[in-house]
Amino acid sequence: MILLIIHYILFNIILIYGLYFASLGILGVIKKNKNKEIYSNKKNYFAILIPARNEEKVIGNLIDSLNNLDYPKDKYQVYVIPNNCSDNTSKEAIKHGAGIIECNIKTRTKGEVLQYAFQKLKNKKIDAYLIFDADNVVDKNFLIHANNYLEMGYKVGQGFRDAKNPSDNWISGSYAIFYLIQNVFFNHSRVNLKGSSSLNGTGLMIKKSLINSRGFKTLSLTEDMEFSGQCALENEKIAFMENAITYDEYPNNFKTAWKQRKRWSAGVLECQRLYSLKLFKNFFKNHNLASLDNGMLYLGPSMQILSLIDFILIWFYRIISNQFISTICFILAIGWIFYLGCYLLDITINIFAVKYKHKSFKALYKGVFMFMIFIFTWIPINILCILKKQTKWEEIKHNRNVKIEEVKNN
Repeated sequence: MILLIIHYILFNIILIYGLYFASLGILGVIKKNKNKEIYSNKKNYFAILIPARNEEKVIGNLIDSLNNLDYPKDKYQVYVIPNNCSDNTSKEAIKHGAGIIECNIKTRTKGEVLQYAFQKLKNKKIDAYLIFDADNVVDKNFLIHANNYLEMGYKVGQGFRDAKNPSDNWISGSYAIFYLIQNVFFNHSRVNLKGSSSLNGTGLMIKKSLINSRGFKTLSLTEDMEFSGQCALENEKIAFMENAITYDEYPNNFKTAWKQRKRWSAGVLECQRLYSLKLFKNFFKNHNLASLDNGMLYLGPSMQILSLIDFILIWFYRIISNQFISTICFILAIGWIFYLGCYLLDITINIFAVKYKHKSFKALYKGVFMFMIFIFTWIPINILCILKKQTKWEEIKHNRNVKIEEVKNN
């Protein structure tokens, strides 16, 4: 009886958590967007920052795409911040025309590298920073849109994170679906609900005055999600710059994907520990949806583990109550319909996101059909991160040498 009570408690917690994101995501997509981008003739000055660790193979393509932005060349400067490098990242960056900020201190995370760069540029005449990962390539209109949102009064903005290599295999395809769903059912949805977007690592904008006044004090391995939570606590709305597009390289082998997602889960769990309670308190005090959103997002790894515990719990109950055989018979006879239905629902959501953003189904079909498997493989990662705290930032190898012209022609 006690096991059943625990099961019902866990089941309802997980159900409420899922319904929260599902209902707001669908409501936001249905609701008509009245928060349109307003074009501005005024041109702000941007410093474009690229933290880089052993990125000589890919960084040239990013800098070339940034050098060709449709924006006055005297209104932005590209800076590469090499850190912990053992290759020719600096030489490649200089070769392609970027400035260098040598990171001469020991850094543990990307957030610490950015803190160092912000301090170095503190006294320069800069209106806002843009931050990209070294493996990206950037659409030529990115700065036009970032400038528009800056002039609309936003101090923080997140661009549209798209895939550079979605058709490599099911792993890169699943990453592409992951960010597509986030763009459609979270960032786009929150804009329509007059809420706040969430930062997701690259293609983000931060006004310099905000950094100068409050600093960039992130402690976790996921500085983007942590800074999103900090913005929510200060009621700083994050814009979703939907037409400012960054093309990101996604892992196409399981080992690299495991390593990267392990870092993400460790960072999110650290954010949960540091901020979730503060965010929930801020929501009840100020009725700020962004605080509730971020507090709930930080609970993601824990919720997946609770789902596993609940699954094990109900099966254990059925074994000790002599219902194991009857349950197996039920699944073989009828229960498979439920699991097939869940899988088909997942595929339907994925296809909707692909079509909603006018993406190529041919390029993404592997991710569409394998995304649920991709999410399930996150369970052991979250278990490991809960059992053992990770504090070390591990290098992710990038080798897909794709130019912006190749992406645009796909």
